[in-house]
Amino acid sequence: MRRPGAWQEQYDEGMTQATAFNRKEHWEAVYRTKSPVEMSWYQNRPVTSLGLIEAAEVGRNEPIIDVGGGASTLVDHLLDAGFTDVSVMDVSAAALEHAKRRLGDRAALVKWVEQDVTKFKQSSGRFALWHDRAVFHFLVDVEDRKAYVQGMKGALKPGGQAIIATFALDGPAKCSGLNVARYGAAQIAAELGDAFELIDAIDETHMTPWNAPQRFCYFRFRRSG
Repeated sequence: MRRPGAWQEQYDEGMTQATAFNRKEHWEAVYRTKSPVEMSWYQNRPVTSLGLIEAAEVGRNEPIIDVGGGASTLVDHLLDAGFTDVSVMDVSAAALEHAKRRLGDRAALVKWVEQDVTKFKQSSGRFALWHDRAVFHFLVDVEDRKAYVQGMKGALKPGGQAIIATFALDGPAKCSGLNVARYGAAQIAAELGDAFELIDAIDETHMTPWNAPQRFCYFRFRRSG
């Protein structure tokens, strides 16, 4: 991994969050008190994610994991598109239950993983694609980001791809009452290091359910072999 410069060290120092924060408790409370369609990040159809997944040219039988997928509708669209090996991971059991209820009988076609991504240990290189919309930017602690990258590196097969969407540098500084870290291509490439090659970077203005604009960046990386 490339050694971060002074700008990154200052960024890391400013982004550290209190260690008393309990990630699971926070997100369980969010998903038990709000409907998914009331969340600022809700998308009926995740157009940019689906476009990048198509660009990744993942085979319909290859394994995909949606990290922090929770109540997201991405899994519905992946099943509609014919993907047969889809996993959805989220720290919140309540978020996963929203998706299971929405899918009904089709929920049995999905592997559900209740797990904090910073604790996810996978060394088999099983997945062809790792998708994360709006999890990484909540990791304001340096060690959490390192754990995330190590988990993703172990989970992806050589040549596998990662799609990560975060708030852009001009995006919100907080979300769901939490500080976030904002990224451009240079910043996120430095976080992921030399094991990942940046392929695509796409800007998006997401409109919340109450029509407020939020600036996102989507990044597609390839895992080196």
